[in-house]
Amino acid sequence: MGVFDIFKRVRYYSPMTQVVLVGLVCFLCPGMYNALNGMGGSGQVDRTTGNNANTALYSTFIVFGIAGGSIVNLCGVRWTIAISGLTYALYSGSYIYLNHTGSGSFTIAAGALLGIGAGIMWAAQGMIMVSYPREEEKGRYIAVFWIIFNLGGMLGGVLPFAINFHSDSNSLSDGVYIAFVILECLGAALGLALAPPSKVVRDDGTSVVMVKYTNAAKEAVEIVKLFLNPTMLALLPMCFTSNFFYSYQFGPVNASIFNIRTRGFNNIFYWGAQMAGAYALSFLLDNQNMTRRRRGLFAFGIVAVFFNVIWGGTLKQQLRYTHGPLPSGETTDYPGGLLDFMETKRASGPIILYMLYGLGDALYQNLAYWIIGSLTNDSQRLSRYSGFYKGIQSLGATVAWQLDAKNVSYLNQFIGNWVLLVISLFPMFYVVYNLTDHSEDPPLAVFEDVDKQSVASASYSVEKTV
Repeated sequence: MGVFDIFKRVRYYSPMTQVVLVGLVCFLCPGMYNALNGMGGSGQVDRTTGNNANTALYSTFIVFGIAGGSIVNLCGVRWTIAISGLTYALYSGSYIYLNHTGSGSFTIAAGALLGIGAGIMWAAQGMIMVSYPREEEKGRYIAVFWIIFNLGGMLGGVLPFAINFHSDSNSLSDGVYIAFVILECLGAALGLALAPPSKVVRDDGTSVVMVKYTNAAKEAVEIVKLFLNPTMLALLPMCFTSNFFYSYQFGPVNASIFNIRTRGFNNIFYWGAQMAGAYALSFLLDNQNMTRRRRGLFAFGIVAVFFNVIWGGTLKQQLRYTHGPLPSGETTDYPGGLLDFMETKRASGPIILYMLYGLGDALYQNLAYWIIGSLTNDSQRLSRYSGFYKGIQSLGATVAWQLDAKNVSYLNQFIGNWVLLVISLFPMFYVVYNLTDHSEDPPLAVFEDVDKQSVASASYSVEKTV
């Protein structure tokens, strides 16, 4: 079968096609943002502006993450994702202004706008990713999205690595930021290619959504109900912790002990490890030889042990230094100075540890999304649950980025991360332990007028290519 024959058999309105499309949008928008943010201070020597911009970003993200599900339910996925994508381009472009003026006000304002766009985009993405697949496919769909999305961060790490390979500067050049802006604009345009959820039909003929009508008043009530839902309240620590570690990993670690080209090198493997972790965990989460609870408990055990091991390794590393390069010109106090990836004897251990951070992030967040997807099959509720997850996640990130902005000691930031992780594990275990094999929602209606030949053709294509 030729490449073009495979494309002919791809069904536009299938759930997998839509998950791949939203994955490509996030590859080009949040993926590029992650690559930039992973440089520490978004590639600036002085991380103050980047930290304050992230604080502004996550402050608005809290509100629009929680409200994002309702906005998507009211306005649909196409234009909300497309417009949200443009806020990523604006944010990356603001660093060109910062490079030439030294003023961070525009970057901080762009960060606040990005928080609005990101909150809405991630609510829409979460709804597509966890409500479109059948129950037994959710782990695989989450993994497919996570791999495509983090490919953006991985390839985004190649840009600063290649452009700054021979540079002695500790800041990114305009060319890197311009490349990010172009890619993010392409991602925003791709959002218009998404199909409305009401038209997406699975290969077995079932619709991914039951036809429901909503309005602003109802959505406002449903947002309030999220904070009265015992299960969502139990997941609050998980949501709060799930992005808290980014500021520590990107700033006190990557930006503080590695030179500029090695930061980009690290990001290639950080986001690459995320892809590997998501792919590996999907086999366990979709294993139909075990009950849903048993799968969840095994995955929970892996996450709990893995994270505690890497934080233990981080403690040993953190006790060796107290600060990174300073705006005054003083370099890091890490023994031997900034690490370069060519210094294999010195750098290999810290680089491997940083790569394992990415693997741990993928394991934690994929399990979190799988838990949320296991609570219901209702797309409107899942859009609200996803928004709640991202909103509370952003609250944690707001606190974390401000800790670094206020120059809280690296050791105290590390301790805070480890303590929050341990606290989050107990209620997460409770929710996983109480999962049932099937969500409580009634079966979705079958669309009798679906093009059966198209469905059969798509199914045949999957069987032949797997």
